[in-house]
Amino acid sequence: MSKRQRLGANSIHALIIWMALATTPSLVFAQGGSAAMPENARAKSYGSGWECDRGYRKVDRACVVIQVPQNGYLNTFGDRWECDRGYRRANEACIGIKVPPNAYLTDTSYRTGWECERGYRKVGDACVAVKVPANGHLVHTSSGSGWKCDWGYRATDKACVAVKVPANGYLVDATYGTGWKCDRGYRATDNNCVAVKVPKNGYFVESTYGSGWKCNRGYRAVGEACVGFKVPVNAHIDHSGNYWECNQAYQKRQGRCAPL
Repeated sequence: MSKRQRLGANSIHALIIWMALATTPSLVFAQGGSAAMPENARAKSYGSGWECDRGYRKVDRACVVIQVPQNGYLNTFGDRWECDRGYRRANEACIGIKVPPNAYLTDTSYRTGWECERGYRKVGDACVAVKVPANGHLVHTSSGSGWKCDWGYRATDKACVAVKVPANGYLVDATYGTGWKCDRGYRATDNNCVAVKVPKNGYFVESTYGSGWKCNRGYRAVGEACVGFKVPVNAHIDHSGNYWECNQAYQKRQGRCAPL
């Protein structure tokens, strides 16, 4: 075979190899990709790279089987394990939750894993009955005594004592103070509701301080009475309604309004 013939043959062989590679690139790259992918792994459904099969977890460049302890199970994604209901994780094991009497399991993975039934309070690792006094009722709270007094009673130490409402008074829903207020027209004096004596030309005001009344417009308080006053020339009753002041361009001088 001549040199020219050998060159032609080599060219034909190179062309055949190039055409084979061009028509089967996926096979070549797939072989290269599978070589980089460890056992018990699969290509990601999106993006590039790989991920471990269910029941395996990634450690460096390998997929290591997940050791599920007794009373445990693989989670939904299959990449870790969780404990069965009634068990809690302790290092690499699932240990049983000790539920005391008068308690029930919870679905929380923190704290004790149980709560006391209604009417019981957690004391250490036990559920102790809440002692509700007479005229009281249970409340669902983790703080405080666990009970409250019925309407008309106030908590005193560990008992519910009836609120003593004086005549002309009524109960109020408050945990502080006396537990009662006086009807309109009465004021609290010691433990009684005393009628407010409103003088003539006066009216009752709802206030816990002062006299409990004010004078009508055009009158002012003098002792326990409302006394009328005269408005001088060039003056008018002020905003309080209980005294007068000079008009503009006038000033008060010796009980009168004199020009500035």
